[in-house]
Amino acid sequence: MVRDAAPTSGQSPAALAASRENRRYLPGHLLPASVRVSGELEETLSGATRVIIAVPSQHCRPVLRSASGHLGANAVLVVAAKGIETGTLAVVTSVAREEMGERPAAVLSGPSFALEVARGDPTAVVIASDNPGVALALQREISHGTLRLYTNGDPLGVQLAGALKNVFAVAAGVIGGLGFGSNTVAALITRSLAEMRRLGVALCGRPETFEGLAGLGDLVLTCTGALSRNRRLGEQLARGRPLPEILSETTQVVEGVETSISARHLAMSQGVEMPIVAQVHAVLHEGRPPREAISDLMSRRLRGEEEA
Repeated sequence: MVRDAAPTSGQSPAALAASRENRRYLPGHLLPASVRVSGELEETLSGATRVIIAVPSQHCRPVLRSASGHLGANAVLVVAAKGIETGTLAVVTSVAREEMGERPAAVLSGPSFALEVARGDPTAVVIASDNPGVALALQREISHGTLRLYTNGDPLGVQLAGALKNVFAVAAGVIGGLGFGSNTVAALITRSLAEMRRLGVALCGRPETFEGLAGLGDLVLTCTGALSRNRRLGEQLARGRPLPEILSETTQVVEGVETSISARHLAMSQGVEMPIVAQVHAVLHEGRPPREAISDLMSRRLRGEEEA
């Protein structure tokens, strides 16, 4: 069952149920006949054994709070949101635990533009859970001919990677908007991965998680793919457009904007050096000119690549 509302799809649940097509975000792809559309949480969640939450991360808490009274104790929550809650600096599974108590949970993440998944492009993602049995069950249930799932035992690391890559994608867009080429993009992706890994390990994520699909895979996709909202925003910033104007013209949430705040605070709290995150934050929230941010990164103290 799909629960949908007008602010997300641009259509009312009734209109989506009638058309069977999300014309704003997935035009040309009809919902299968087996999928029912509802705008009511109680109707949607009653008797559900698998519940996927795929709303913007900053809105997850009220949705999870509202859903908590309608879910059975054994219903498995699958988190597909990618972000870190501003203020609390909590990943979505932690928010879910606070609002819903202990329950089976997993994280679905990795390099997967929705449009390409919908049209059947071969795609590989991860399903991460502290409970190996939950991850294995979901792997079998969700995988199909063009969607391959790999299990992962590090849901925290997977969520951190999925959130942080959006911040680095803004930087990739800035690079493109300033007219820099492939050398610069390659350097950005490599050093972004180093920053992501440093913070993730400091917060008890597993190092190998950041080298896999949820880390490096999603980072490459979001920094280079034409469908990346965060990359497009960075391009517009580099061309001199103010952030409020850019955001006012998009109907989708650009997660990197808020995540840059959370990532900056997390890095400072852990004493982790994240110069790219710091410069993206400065461009987004402090008015630093994008070209000046690039110059600051290039003029930092010279160091060895192996330094932590």
